[in-house]
Amino acid sequence: MKLIAIDLDGTLLSEDGSISKENRAAIREVQSRGDIIVISSGRSLHDTKQIMRDAGIQCPIITGNGAVVFHSDEILQNLYLEVEVIGELMDVIDEDEVYYELYTNKGVYIEESGRELLNKEIQRLHKQNADLDLEAAKRIVEIQYEQNGLTLVPNYRDIDYEPLEVYKVFVLSFDRGKLLELRDKLQERNDISLTTSGLQKLEIGNRESSKGNALRFIAKHFDVPLENTVAIGDNLNDLSMFDVAKISIAMENAEQVVKEQATYVTKENNANGVAYGLREYVE
Repeated sequence: MKLIAIDLDGTLLSEDGSISKENRAAIREVQSRGDIIVISSGRSLHDTKQIMRDAGIQCPIITGNGAVVFHSDEILQNLYLEVEVIGELMDVIDEDEVYYELYTNKGVYIEESGRELLNKEIQRLHKQNADLDLEAAKRIVEIQYEQNGLTLVPNYRDIDYEPLEVYKVFVLSFDRGKLLELRDKLQERNDISLTTSGLQKLEIGNRESSKGNALRFIAKHFDVPLENTVAIGDNLNDLSMFDVAKISIAMENAEQVVKEQATYVTKENNANGVAYGLREYVE
C-alpha cells in the first residue's frame, strides 16, 4: 500500500480552480487498488474540504501547510499559534502595512479593508513599474476572496484568538522588497515556521508545521512506511514533502528548484499532470 500526498494550487487544481475529470479519474484508480490519496495544501481546512466535496473525492486532508491533519470528520493533528505569538506577528506585519489573513478553526478571517489595501498597493506599484501585470495581480487577489469559509471582520485587534486556534498567518504583497524585508525580520524567531507558495506570499505557522512533518504524521497514522510514500507538488512549500517521500513528482510548471529536487517531472497542472504522474510514475 502506498500513500500519495498531492498539493492543490498549481498541482491538482487547473488554473480555473477546478479538478479536471482526468485527474479525478486517476485518483479514483489509485484508491480502487488500495492506495491512499492525501490532499496536502496550504489552503484552509474549510476551503479544502469544500473543494474536495465539489470534486466528489473523499480522502484525508493536510491543510495550512501541515498545521491541520483531517480524516473521517476528525481533526487528527492541530498545530496552532500561541495567542501571544499572533499579537507579536501582527505588530510586525502592521508596521509594513501589508495585507494578511488569519486561518482559524472557524475559517479564514480577513479585515474588511483588505481588498482596498491590496488594490492601492497594486496601483502604486503599477505607476512605478508599468511592466506589472495588472490583470494577473487582480486575479491573485480574486483567488483569495473566492476561498470557502471567509469571515470579514472590522479589525483583527478586536478578536479573541484563544478559541479560534489560529494555525496560519498568510501574507500577500506584490511589493517584493517589503515581503523580503518582512521575511528577514521574522526569520530571527524560533517559535514559528516560514514558507511560501508563490512570489507574492509569505506563510507563517507553528514552528512544527510543514507538509513534510504532516506527511510523516499521516503515514504513521495509517501505518505506511515512508519508503511507500509519494509527494506531488509545484512550489517551495512542497519541498519538505519531497524531503520525506520516497518518490517526489514535480509539475512541469513548478519552480525550478522544485523540479531539480524531484524524482520525476510530470506535465503541467493544466494538462492533467497529476493524472499523468500517477499513471506513469506510481506503480
